[in-house]
Amino acid sequence: MKMTQEQFDIIKAQIKKLTSMDCFYKEKFDGIDVDSIQSQEDFEKLPFTWKGDLREAYPLGLMAVPEEEIVRIHSSSGTTGTPVIIPYTKKDVEDWAKMFARCYELAGITNKDRIHITPGYGLWTAGIGFQLGAERLGAMVIPMGPGNTDKQLRMMQDMKSTVLCATSSYALLLAEEIEKRGIKDNICLKKGVIGSERWGEKMRGRIADELGVELYDIYGLTEVYGPGIGMSCDSKCGMHMWDDYIYFEIVDPKTGEVLPDGEVGELVITTLKKEGAPLIRYRTHDLTRIMTGDCPCGSKYPRIDVILGRTDDMVKVKGVNIFPSQIEEFLSTIEDASSEYQVMIDHLNGKDIFTLFVEVKNGTDMKVFERNIVKEFKDRIGITIKCKPVSVGDLPRSEKKTARIYDNRY
Repeated sequence: MKMTQEQFDIIKAQIKKLTSMDCFYKEKFDGIDVDSIQSQEDFEKLPFTWKGDLREAYPLGLMAVPEEEIVRIHSSSGTTGTPVIIPYTKKDVEDWAKMFARCYELAGITNKDRIHITPGYGLWTAGIGFQLGAERLGAMVIPMGPGNTDKQLRMMQDMKSTVLCATSSYALLLAEEIEKRGIKDNICLKKGVIGSERWGEKMRGRIADELGVELYDIYGLTEVYGPGIGMSCDSKCGMHMWDDYIYFEIVDPKTGEVLPDGEVGELVITTLKKEGAPLIRYRTHDLTRIMTGDCPCGSKYPRIDVILGRTDDMVKVKGVNIFPSQIEEFLSTIEDASSEYQVMIDHLNGKDIFTLFVEVKNGTDMKVFERNIVKEFKDRIGITIKCKPVSVGDLPRSEKKTARIYDNRY
């Protein structure tokens, strides 16, 4: 994607500032002549920032302003290793709210809506981000947070919530509970804003049908504000990214080479206005592509495709690289398969064992289904697996992100 002159000037000024003060990037860019950065091509030669850098900066090594200007910290949702701590200034919080409100507006959500927020609050950016944007928009907020499904459904009915904000996993759980309890006629939801994990078309279809809502993808990550830096529109052809706040590139995950628009690679983000913890060329690990051409919705903000997977989600089994997105795409073509699956990978007697658990619709001949899955998986993805069909609802549901692949070999 072509960098605008305004973006280049902002980034150049930011790099000059960061390398002249005692902060993370002074050390990161040690030895780099900032004045020699005269073009987009020069910028693309700068080293990447990655999560390991951010962990090494724990707790406040990323802070790029005096401490008295920091009004809040957030932390990534990861459960292993040293946490990543991101400090925010007052302006960072305000900018985040503006971007998030813009996301709601793109989905046709207004101050007349009642926004039911189920993602977690606290150090995680999710719940509070959804609330910030809704309050900026002037909508009524129902800040439920995760869990207590009985109370969620009661409040959803009593408060006549019109917008559901959730992970895809929890949206599915709520949809199934509404169906099970026969209360769909009491639900007033019209739209769902879904984020934090990738989800396949089959899962999307189930949530939309069972809740009776229009669904929108929201994008973000704690290191770069949080959710709200990108959003899908009614045209459903990618997510618009707010390029007045971020500059993004797509690079080859292995070589780091910048890829042409339209090619799938790893999303790399540079912040343009962030004060508390600016980031230069941050590798997100998210796989997507820059969408070319104009969007039918009329928005001029550039688009990326929905997230296709993560570079660190890939598993190698019997010499074949496999991503969750491949499994979801495969299952979407299997008529009796539901949206939910789980993979267990074990190493027994010198061999990798790949077991695919799949929820199947009622009335399916399990033996025939199992044989078909094993054959089709071998034909399309290239390895022989074990298949364990189970009934709908047998696999675990999550209030946050649902783990799909368990690699027990290490």
